[in-house]
Amino acid sequence: MDCNYSKNKFFLVLALLNMAATLVKGQGTRVGFYSTSCPLVESIVSSTVQSHLQSDPSLGPAILRMHFHDCFVHGCDASILINGPDTEKTAPPNLGVRGYEVIDDAKAQVEATCPGVVSCADILALAARDAVFLAKGQKWDVPTGRKDGKVSLASDADNLPAFTDSIEELKRKFAAFGLNARDLVTLVGAHTIGTTACEFFSYRLFNFSATSNGADPSINPDFVSQLRTLCPSNGDGTRRVALDTDSVDSFDASFFHNLRKGRGILASDQMLWTDGCTRSIVESYLGVRGLPSLKFNVQFGKSMVKMSNIEVKTGTNGEIRKICSAINEV
Repeated sequence: MDCNYSKNKFFLVLALLNMAATLVKGQGTRVGFYSTSCPLVESIVSSTVQSHLQSDPSLGPAILRMHFHDCFVHGCDASILINGPDTEKTAPPNLGVRGYEVIDDAKAQVEATCPGVVSCADILALAARDAVFLAKGQKWDVPTGRKDGKVSLASDADNLPAFTDSIEELKRKFAAFGLNARDLVTLVGAHTIGTTACEFFSYRLFNFSATSNGADPSINPDFVSQLRTLCPSNGDGTRRVALDTDSVDSFDASFFHNLRKGRGILASDQMLWTDGCTRSIVESYLGVRGLPSLKFNVQFGKSMVKMSNIEVKTGTNGEIRKICSAINEV
């Protein structure tokens, strides 16, 4: 079962219009775009990602997060990779984004084989897919053929989905890019791997409400004490905690089981269960705890393809950067 974002017809029309625009702009991509011009690109990116993750497995969810943050600002155009004093990298929502060195490394190796052919945007999309696969998720075919954006401004990242957003605000932000409620739940399901800092959820643990334990009532009471041990009120706010406390390194259905039991770390995660619209979608992904959910994994690939086609740059609207961290010199 899926659900509409709002009873307000304006938002429904807005979503439909943006979805149509997204689909049109995504028509420049196709699976196998580089089959002739750079046939080794996918194997190069895959081996590069695997090499980096062997040294630091936490880079997997970091790359996935980078791809999300890129696509939600002017589309999937690798603008988040550009260096500079006022680029997207410097925006507050992106200060914790990591893994740029993985994409830079893959780009350098691809350039050595196929100079000036493969965009950084495509490399990032492929790397995100490979990161999921290396976390025991399923692979999906990644359409390629994007060009890289030429603009990157910190102010443009202000509207990124945030952990403090209400569920209706999250729905609105996703709808603005043609992504529906199922896409929202599915893509947030990426939190089945990775960690977050105490500072982003500790406010839910202390003096939150007039409940007997002073915590957010949507948190399972038994889980509150566990989280308070990990993130004491006078502790280090930068300490990392798994977003899926049962299987942080496996791309499986455990994240959704945690939401059902009130064990979502971020408020925006737990709201997927407390909201009636998105709850039915979460329930459809529960599967068997500790095992990959086939339905979730298949839909995740579909939603990732849909997201990765947001505002694709083609023709003179973009370029193939020589290095991912800088726009080509004119």
